[in-house]
Amino acid sequence: MNMALPAVKKDPEVEKYISDLVGALTDPILCWPGYEEDKPPKDFKELITIQRLLENMCALKENRGPQGTDAEVCWYLSTKSLDGPIGDTWTRIYQYCFTKTRECLRREVPGDLRVDDLSDYEMNYHLIPFKRWIYKKRCERRKALDREEKKARKEVTSQEKLELQPAMFDLSGSVPT
Repeated sequence: MNMALPAVKKDPEVEKYISDLVGALTDPILCWPGYEEDKPPKDFKELITIQRLLENMCALKENRGPQGTDAEVCWYLSTKSLDGPIGDTWTRIYQYCFTKTRECLRREVPGDLRVDDLSDYEMNYHLIPFKRWIYKKRCERRKALDREEKKARKEVTSQEKLELQPAMFDLSGSVPT
């Protein structure tokens, strides 16, 4: 008697939500190229994870696509600034995200670094598109890592099958005449 479970049709929206949830917990933290070895402090890394989870919930509630977080923007721009100066607009955006991030960590923000508001232009034409870009790059990296992992598993499985399969004929010796 065959007791196979019935095939369950996967809902693409649910699959995407699950992928975003897993990504919030496991995606790499993006930084400026060349600074991948620099890691954020533990509390900052934890904040990025929490903000990613909150962003997923807000995006779902507001019926919009998820985007990067203030802490991710702050980290990316801080690593970019190690490579060279950033312009006035990006400096203000960094200070704005820095202010929000420090407040989330319950740390004081020095008055000369504090930026509480951005102009509509800075918000709509720089920060929000940049957060969307960060999210898109995170997803691309997650998918690339998934493909690499599946390929590696497939190679291991193929090798295991070859090792487990008994040789039917030993063709390494001499051929009988």
